[in-house]
Amino acid sequence: MLLLRDVQKNDLSQLQRLAKALNTVNLPDNRETLESLIDTSIRSFSGELADVRRREYLFVLEDAGTGALWGTSMMIAQHGTYDSPHVYYEVSEREHYSASLGKHRRHRVLSIAYNYDGPTEIGGLVVDPEHRSGPSKAGKQLSYVRFLFMGMHRDRFRDRVLAELLPPLLPDGRSLLWEACGQKFTGLTYQDADRLSRQNKEFIKELFPSSDIYVSLFADEAQGVVGEVGAGTRGVQRMLERIGFRYADKVDPFDGGPHFEAKADEITLLRSFHSGTVAAQVEGTARDILVAIERPEGLSRFSAVRCEAVISGAELALPSAARQRLGVDPGTVVSWIPFL
Repeated sequence: MLLLRDVQKNDLSQLQRLAKALNTVNLPDNRETLESLIDTSIRSFSGELADVRRREYLFVLEDAGTGALWGTSMMIAQHGTYDSPHVYYEVSEREHYSASLGKHRRHRVLSIAYNYDGPTEIGGLVVDPEHRSGPSKAGKQLSYVRFLFMGMHRDRFRDRVLAELLPPLLPDGRSLLWEACGQKFTGLTYQDADRLSRQNKEFIKELFPSSDIYVSLFADEAQGVVGEVGAGTRGVQRMLERIGFRYADKVDPFDGGPHFEAKADEITLLRSFHSGTVAAQVEGTARDILVAIERPEGLSRFSAVRCEAVISGAELALPSAARQRLGVDPGTVVSWIPFL
């Protein structure tokens, strides 16, 4: 059975292994960045980071038998504050018509925008390529666990939820849009700009053009990635759309990846969230769920597993393997969402 839990300091070497193999913007191959992500997550789960809007939660999926990590996912309580705004391009359309030439043109336009009171962001979804397919549905577990945790702590998160999806990238990880636009204004590589923006966004406001940018000025290849979802992320797109997310006509200013958004109250998984008590036995049909337990103290504060459970009202009977992994007994209060 796989175990979803909060990241710990001793996970660093395994995160480095995943990062080295994949080296994505979601999990960069940089030890200092990974150490910072782990530290912030530990302080967020423990409550040591007092400002709930500044908390960032990093989840890992562990093979409970071998201890190997299969992947990660992340939640940022509020993406966009006064000292670190959420930066994006608004995508709109401009129409031009010349009566003398009889020509009518439509152009997509990118307009830089800043949000200082931003949404909750879900991101950081990374799955080891060896485990991206199969009955365990590792990626789906890592995706869903964030909504389970959000349901357990609704007051910590915003009323709007954002997911920034990766666009098509070149085989070496470069971004066509960045090279067509951002690199010309900053002189930075895509990877360096992304890494720098995690701590400092001042350079975006100072070096990016404040005026509208016409996408038609880019090469066809660069135009094609604006608002498009990369092949490896289309499964995530379908999952998000299934639970209530929609494209928001906004894209990442670095790579053009689309922003999908949803009102928290309209996300089907949050509407299906429940808490109740573990029972020794209940009558009914088993359902596929994601179930979690939290502990106020200890090394690990959060644990969740996927299992078949029989639910009746506010009681549920868990299989013995799930009870063992979670360390729960009859009478323990747990939370769950359907794994649909």
